[in-house]
Amino acid sequence: MSTLVSEDASMDLETVGWVGDARSGHVRLIDQTLLPNEFVRIDLTDVPGVWEAIKTLRVRGAPAIGVAAGFGAVIGARSGTDTRLSLREATAYLRTSRPTAVNLFWALDRMDRVAAEHPELYGAELVDRLLTEALAIESEDKAMCRAIGAFGASLLTPGQGVLTHCNAGGLATADYGTALAVFFSAHAAGKAIHVFADETRPLLQGSRLTAWELQRRGIPVTLICDNMAAQVMKEGKIQMVVVGADRIAANGDAANKIGTYGVALLAKAHGIPFYVAAPSSTFDLSIPDGSHIPIEQRDPREITHGFGRMTAPAGIDVYNPAFDVTPADLIAGIITERGVITPVTTATIQRTFIA
Repeated sequence: MSTLVSEDASMDLETVGWVGDARSGHVRLIDQTLLPNEFVRIDLTDVPGVWEAIKTLRVRGAPAIGVAAGFGAVIGARSGTDTRLSLREATAYLRTSRPTAVNLFWALDRMDRVAAEHPELYGAELVDRLLTEALAIESEDKAMCRAIGAFGASLLTPGQGVLTHCNAGGLATADYGTALAVFFSAHAAGKAIHVFADETRPLLQGSRLTAWELQRRGIPVTLICDNMAAQVMKEGKIQMVVVGADRIAANGDAANKIGTYGVALLAKAHGIPFYVAAPSSTFDLSIPDGSHIPIEQRDPREITHGFGRMTAPAGIDVYNPAFDVTPADLIAGIITERGVITPVTTATIQRTFIA
């Protein structure tokens, strides 16, 4: 892994991308563990490096993880003398990095399918075709995010206060974000909105990443602690909640960063519509409901030693799930690249993606 310190003057972020050709190129991504204090891009040239970047949240957000995994598969395929065997080994290994975000598995399945559907390709020719597929995953994600932003922005009216949890912006995707794309599009259309961003314990993606993205685009944003959301809602400062998702079951139950379920319950109690913004790649129609979504358990030190400082007694037991699942009946609508799914039911989701 090599490091490139860079200043990015553009508003759009290439969170993860490919540099060079299929034979000798590499993955380049923003190291999100260093934000907002440092803006650093790193180059990854082997599969263990990509795996580590996904596992340690250097790259995070379900769509961005999928893009990174696709590029990682290209690197893996060319790493041995038997391209097909090397690809299978790389995709199997990358699948072990994080369990909840379905985009990871969706992207790796696509890469494996390329090899299966093109038995005539070997060696460098197969690697070239794999890179074409990985770049297609990246390009499709960019287009989906822009469409999500446009559909979501139509739900907002000028003067509204909106709450979001964790980070579902450009840093979580290939380009524009999902939940934050709604705010970016509304702002670009001249709709004056004010965003409240939960800090998102324990890794503070809301304060480190979401607040940073909104601020750099000139969108009014107020940072709050997670446990302040109820009070801010009670004071009438929030008229809508929009969050992202890492996996959505066939019935609309949605897994997102831990704390999202609590926000949905608070929104319900205060009569505030709660929306999820996600591309079709985040839907897992193979599972009937959220009880089948695997929930990643993270290192206890993320809670006891947040950012290097000990904040709990030594030896204390810790429970640290990275995600929770919001039931479909708490979700007013799911904003996708194909439109807003409402009401959120198995039938409406099937009509959107299967019919």
